[in-house]
Amino acid sequence: MSLTRTGQDRPELRKVIEEMVESGFTGVTLRVHDERGEWVGSAGVRKRGETAKPPANGHVRIGSNTKTFTATLVLQLVAEGSVTLDAPVADHLPGFGLDPRITVRMLLQHTSGVFNFTGEYYDDGTFAPGIPATTAGREWVDNRFRTYRPEELVRLALSKPARFEPGTDWSYSNTNYVLARLLIEKVTGRPVAEEMQRRILGPLGLSDTTAPTTEPEVPEPYAHGYFRYEEAGQEKTVDVTRQNPSWISSGGDMISTPRDLHTFIAALMGGRLLPAPLLAEMCTPHPKAGYGLGVFVQDTGENGGTVITHNGGMAGNAALMYSTPDGTRTLTAALNYVDDAALSLGAAFLKATQSLVKEVFGGGAGPSDDTAEDFPAAD
Repeated sequence: MSLTRTGQDRPELRKVIEEMVESGFTGVTLRVHDERGEWVGSAGVRKRGETAKPPANGHVRIGSNTKTFTATLVLQLVAEGSVTLDAPVADHLPGFGLDPRITVRMLLQHTSGVFNFTGEYYDDGTFAPGIPATTAGREWVDNRFRTYRPEELVRLALSKPARFEPGTDWSYSNTNYVLARLLIEKVTGRPVAEEMQRRILGPLGLSDTTAPTTEPEVPEPYAHGYFRYEEAGQEKTVDVTRQNPSWISSGGDMISTPRDLHTFIAALMGGRLLPAPLLAEMCTPHPKAGYGLGVFVQDTGENGGTVITHNGGMAGNAALMYSTPDGTRTLTAALNYVDDAALSLGAAFLKATQSLVKEVFGGGAGPSDDTAEDFPAAD
């Protein structure tokens, strides 16, 4: 167990991350900022078969935490008057044949009804596959360096039946955020990675956060992520730390660290990135799933407390990001594990996040907990 800290020791936090490793996670690094100061702890190993601990502030593929960054960027464009939340997306992206009823708000809140290009899980238990990378074992591993263009992902999704009429329901869809990416690029005339750097990463000094687009490398230091599959009755585990993240695009392609995630969510909730009215819109949840605009809004179940969160999972990597609505208390983490198509660690992930939220914020993750959406092999 590797541990660094300022202020008091936190044995209750140390216990949770040790239990996460015992439940199957390869490595865990946790960072908590609250009235007791800053606490950083790590458990497990950096790489299977070795003894070195995960880095205290290692880089990790953050998966769907990318959505919070992307939504913030879109809302900055709304604040400037370049984009209108309740205007049709097709006004800016006319070439896709989008339903004209789909608005910018619906993209950010997952109420557009557009098919999820990483596959749709329906209420009756059936599954409609999306791109091959997200539904197969060896096929995902063998094709993990393939480049997908965002337009390709959108067109695949739009070739499938919509899940529901725009604005009539809620369903998590990575396609919404690829459309948001294309919207940003159309309105600004610049690549999303450049806009992210100019508007968010640079001003906040997030030097360890990148939007790699297609580049397969993760900057040092980092812990390794893995994917497991069966072939001819044999179980194979492959290091998939290096992969081309274009298959998920702005649904989850960014890389960050627990420290940078803390800085970002604290600044966002503290009002440094958005005007107060738009921040309030961002944190107003949809009644079905507790999802605002790029964030989940959860009741901790104790004294009416609320946390603002988005977690993310991406093929052997995961990141946690929680904050109080004023940004004064945060929990961020980097997780590494052996992923598989069956999402074998999903239950352990859910239990761990609930335990961490209870210890840091009081209470536990409420019924709108987002782990079911944000801990798949394909985000």
